[in-house]
Amino acid sequence: MNHRSDTTGALDEALERLHGTGPERLGRLTNHAPMAVEALTARGQAGAVHRWLDLYAPKLEEFPAPVEPVTEVNRSAALGDPRRAADWIAYFERQVAERPWRDVLARWWPRLLPGLYGGSTHPVIRVGHAVRTLEAGGPQDGPRLAELAHGLGYSAARLARVEGLPAWAAAVDDPDEARRGLAELVRAATHRYATHGHGDETMLVHAATAPNAVLRALPALPRALWVPSLHAAWTASAAVTAMYAPDEPVAYEPVGDLDAEEVFARALAHGDEHVIKFADTALDVGDQRALGAVLRAVELSVPLG
Repeated sequence: MNHRSDTTGALDEALERLHGTGPERLGRLTNHAPMAVEALTARGQAGAVHRWLDLYAPKLEEFPAPVEPVTEVNRSAALGDPRRAADWIAYFERQVAERPWRDVLARWWPRLLPGLYGGSTHPVIRVGHAVRTLEAGGPQDGPRLAELAHGLGYSAARLARVEGLPAWAAAVDDPDEARRGLAELVRAATHRYATHGHGDETMLVHAATAPNAVLRALPALPRALWVPSLHAAWTASAAVTAMYAPDEPVAYEPVGDLDAEEVFARALAHGDEHVIKFADTALDVGDQRALGAVLRAVELSVPLG
């Protein structure tokens, strides 16, 4: 199931609605709605976007108050400061208004990679969803471009939290090999959920969705950035796995022939934002074990509403 054009404008309307809300709530939990509505639209479910968003709305908080504008002079001091989320989002809104968004992404991507695990990987996932929408050939301005600024701003405000993680990726120096490695990492992490999703099932999905966000961003990035992208994604996925995967697996029992659209429809009916985003990644992987992992997530997670 490929990315489809949003002919109804539902995604633009939802993003405009969401850009008046903050990237987090309760000071630590991520606003997943921008990622989930993009996934729904990408999988042909634009008609369900507003219904789903109405159910999710109680989890949203108002957009945070600005502290001080981020400038070229003071931006180093502002990196990694969650209080400056509004300032960083405004900074990137100015950046993407003044120059091509791919240039902004390429300039900032290597600066943000060391903090890829910041915010429990949610900032880079948000960026990945925004890039996919822009790469799909729709409008290159308006809410979709603003969504990239929100994702990059959220990343910059969470950057400094993970400076000490080691790079666990195997030695790779070829961009094409790095892309293949990322795809295999996503596949392995998605498959692993089928047997290890019985621990902290919510957090473990990010071992797959975070590297998939990086994989989705590669077409918009210079090839020189593909290898460091693999290294950062490998580190983040390994960290999530080490922190949240249970020690022992459970048996994986194949469900039989699964239809991708039906599996995604079951994820939508369940409604949990993590299940929807994980299903979106599993459909990128596309095989039966990946689709079975989505059913495991549906079984384990608490439904929305």
